[in-house]
Amino acid sequence: MCASWRTQSTPAETVRAPAVAGSFYSSSRNALSAQVQDFIENAERQTIEGELIGLIAPHAGYVYSGHVAGYAYKQLAGKSFDTVILIGLSHRYPVRGAAICAHGSFRTPLGDVEIDEEVAAEIMRLNSKVVDLPPAHANEHSLEVQLPFLQQSLSDFRIVPILLQDDSPENVMLLSQAIAQGVGDRSVLLLGSTDLCHYPVYEEARKSDEVVIEAIAHSDTDYLRKQMDEYIRTHPVRELHCMMCSTGAIYTTLEAAKRLEGNRIEVLKAANSGDVPMGQHDQVVGYMAAAIYR
Repeated sequence: MCASWRTQSTPAETVRAPAVAGSFYSSSRNALSAQVQDFIENAERQTIEGELIGLIAPHAGYVYSGHVAGYAYKQLAGKSFDTVILIGLSHRYPVRGAAICAHGSFRTPLGDVEIDEEVAAEIMRLNSKVVDLPPAHANEHSLEVQLPFLQQSLSDFRIVPILLQDDSPENVMLLSQAIAQGVGDRSVLLLGSTDLCHYPVYEEARKSDEVVIEAIAHSDTDYLRKQMDEYIRTHPVRELHCMMCSTGAIYTTLEAAKRLEGNRIEVLKAANSGDVPMGQHDQVVGYMAAAIYR
């Protein structure tokens, strides 16, 4: 447990306030800290050879996906990073290219996390399609829900929050190149935020998620894209809205990791919303946790 996390004072106009505290996770500092710590402690630690450079974690409400996220953040035990590059989907706010939040801090009930403004500026310099767009981040949950896990796991770090919608190969390549070049010599953790299938029945969810998990382990975005496209084409399940919601974020995470010499992926845990006590089996969302090493 990281008990020394600081709560610093940041000018109000540069603080991104929590949008889903009290809904996706507890708004109580003590309750949130205890809940996250339980998720991490209850996850099985997998010893993997090499240097950790990336994680993939879900972004649903903690009662549904927190136990899966715990497996990803278990990998951070005893590690430190200067900067965490958070990459997720803008669920509601329209984004062309990518939307970065370049100044200030993000707040959770556990305190404020400062943005690495130098890295954010360098990424924007390297890719003109990355723009400083705080409104895209204001009500978005995909990155926010990662922060309490990071605060519980790391003692001192900054973040670069990036949202996108366009998962085209061109957009992914430009963004991943800018990230890999923009981090310089910092010790960096890449963090891709995604859930898996959306809304099929339980058994269909398991089948869909198995395809994604098998494909993502290859660390090949072309293969992953092809496998998902083929499955959707040959398995027309009406309730299957998507196989992975944050495709652009995960493609970018994988490609940026390759440019930082990370090409080994270990899938640590997979489950779905039907696997928890309050979950239903008629409409299911899938989750996975994975680690990227070099």
